Amino acid sequence: MESEKILQEVVEAKISGEVAKKLKKKKKTTKISRRSLTLKKLSCFGSTDYGYPTVDEVDGNGNVDMKSASTDKNHSPTHLVVMVNGLIGSAHNWRYAAKQFLKKYPDDVIVHCSERNSSLMTFNGVDVMGNRLANEVVSVIKRHVKLEKISFIGHSLGGLVARYAIAKLYTQDSKIAGLVPINFITIATPHLGTGGHRQVPMFGGFNSVEKVAQQISWVLGRTGRHLFLTDKAHGQPPLLLQMVNDSQDLNFLCALQSFRRHVVYANAHFDHIVGWSTSSIRRRNELPERKNLVRSGKYPHILKPATTTNTVIKPVELHASNYPAATASMEEAMLRGLTKISWERIDVSFKGSKQRYFAHNTIQVNSPWINSDGADIIQHLVDNFQL
Repeated sequence: MESEKILQEVVEAKISGEVAKKLKKKKKTTKISRRSLTLKKLSCFGSTDYGYPTVDEVDGNGNVDMKSASTDKNHSPTHLVVMVNGLIGSAHNWRYAAKQFLKKYPDDVIVHCSERNSSLMTFNGVDVMGNRLANEVVSVIKRHVKLEKISFIGHSLGGLVARYAIAKLYTQDSKIAGLVPINFITIATPHLGTGGHRQVPMFGGFNSVEKVAQQISWVLGRTGRHLFLTDKAHGQPPLLLQMVNDSQDLNFLCALQSFRRHVVYANAHFDHIVGWSTSSIRRRNELPERKNLVRSGKYPHILKPATTTNTVIKPVELHASNYPAATASMEEAMLRGLTKISWERIDVSFKGSKQRYFAHNTIQVNSPWINSDGADIIQHLVDNFQL
């Protein structure tokens, strides 16, 4: 009797051990599957494919042409989208956005992420970089002979570089390098420069700080002098001031006007590098009150967009003697030149986002691991892109 009881206890213990072992194994399997699910969700941002495979063609200079991997090899897209990076940037900064374009328009576009002006080469000046970009675009077009249309998208300084490049590529038949210009889009670009007058939020609007920054703008090379409007070579006005009108050498305004769409995306909050006014090409008294701005449902970080049709104003006569150190006057002259064109102004706010203090890069999804909240901005750009 006692031996039977002992035998029963041994059997029960063995069964309990097996059950416990199975439960432990099941728990471990569940944990692994949950981990796999989490990794799967993050895989889009965890690889350079970002969830969408593409074919990357890299030339000898490191420039990248991207096509959809699903496109028929015998089919050649006809629309070239040129993406231009900002200060100390690179082609990689545009990789996420490029993938979204190719995912939406796999048979229509080739995306070229410029690498000719990367890293410290962005200190060489807007004109030097613009010339490089123009030559780069010509080489891309030679590689893809069936291209018919062209669009530019520039982030920060890249928007100014693109404006200079299109003037170099403009022809009298209102084409850019022989292609029909469609979209000209800038994202957080200092169109009015950063030469004081509260255009760089991190300076806090203090004149003394802005003056010091202007004096040490040489740290950023010729680019710094262009941005701070301190370049006046050979008695000429600052380059950015020249770029709001046509000249004998370059048709800056005509080149810009040749595009069907002109769009500026501007951070209304938390961009400590480029101010709302300069990136949206508006006077400060024209900026809408932030408290009255309404968020878009589909694109949570897009504020209610405003499209403004501007009155044509007579060209501004440019004489260096008229602009001693009057940054405000130069800013007004640039505004008058640029607002001869109708712009779609898209205001953006990352208020409430954990990534809001990186707004200048988040708006571009510069690095998906830390700027992923800007994905809806890129989606808005893609959805409203004109083919």
